[in-house]
Amino acid sequence: MSELNYKNAGVDIEEGAKMVDKIKLLVKRTMRPEVIGGLGGFASLVSIPEGIKNPVLVSGTDGVGTKLKFAFKAQKHDTIGIDLVAMCVNDVVVCGAEPLFFLDYFATGKLSSDVGAEVVAGIAEGCYQAGCALVGGETAEMPGFYKDGEFDLAGFCVGVADRGKIIDGSKIEKGDCLIGIPSSGIHSNGYSLVRKIVFEKMGLSVNDTVEELGMTVAQEFLKPTRIYVKEVLEIVKKFDVKGMVHITGGGFYENIPRIISESLSVNIDGEIPVLPVFKWMKDVAGLSEKEMFTTFNCGTGFVIIVPESQKEDILENSDRFYLGRIIKNENGERTVFSKKYFDGGK
Repeated sequence: MSELNYKNAGVDIEEGAKMVDKIKLLVKRTMRPEVIGGLGGFASLVSIPEGIKNPVLVSGTDGVGTKLKFAFKAQKHDTIGIDLVAMCVNDVVVCGAEPLFFLDYFATGKLSSDVGAEVVAGIAEGCYQAGCALVGGETAEMPGFYKDGEFDLAGFCVGVADRGKIIDGSKIEKGDCLIGIPSSGIHSNGYSLVRKIVFEKMGLSVNDTVEELGMTVAQEFLKPTRIYVKEVLEIVKKFDVKGMVHITGGGFYENIPRIISESLSVNIDGEIPVLPVFKWMKDVAGLSEKEMFTTFNCGTGFVIIVPESQKEDILENSDRFYLGRIIKNENGERTVFSKKYFDGGK
């Protein structure tokens, strides 16, 4: 019988140390002036940025969900971390807060420093895109808890907003316009249904090419979630933004009503740039249009609500588009679609 020790029990501390060495430069790229100290302490210290009169800390946490299954099958780990950051920072910025710092939790059965470093490379890239510092995290090696080659991720973001400038939807009124910002794809929601469609109904592997999409399954379904932070913070400086929505799980029907009062509804009548992947899924699975807009972003990843008078200016020289407008809630239906956005299916 081999000697009984921590390594033989399945936890390799040396491999963890190798991973830390591999990610140090990646993490350094994300630093902000407010960060006190560096990577490696028991806790992370970050000061409040100067110039904020009445600072309020804003926090968010999320994971990547079963999109991870696509990463496992494709053996592609360098973009899933972008998704992790995006799901947190896009929520935090909804109230007008600037993300300050981010921490991750990476758990696996047997640690590979190479795989771990690839994952953290994506997390660092996401933080860089969002302008927040990756100040720490936890790598947990738990033998027998996860399948070989699999892991789980969670992320935690803290931002800051000036109390007097918090955007909470309280000023939204009838006639205000909804402006959409396109998504990069499915982002990180609805993947339990996506897996049913792709792997079970269609019988595809991650390396198979979907002709209608012009790319492989892995290329399409591992597109990282778009990070909206820097664009949104610039918009907030220039326009009278009354409310914002991150389109995540629950799609249009669940997310948009969260930011408007119960006396109001939203009428979707704009030109939504529905991406080909959503049309393909709807057609091959025979999903209803309501199911699509309840489960997926369908091409709209973020929504900004502004007065009608600012509609044209906010659209100018951008990929943003008019999505709809705020109406009076007359029959209890909070999200109303005035037109069809898909052909075929149910």
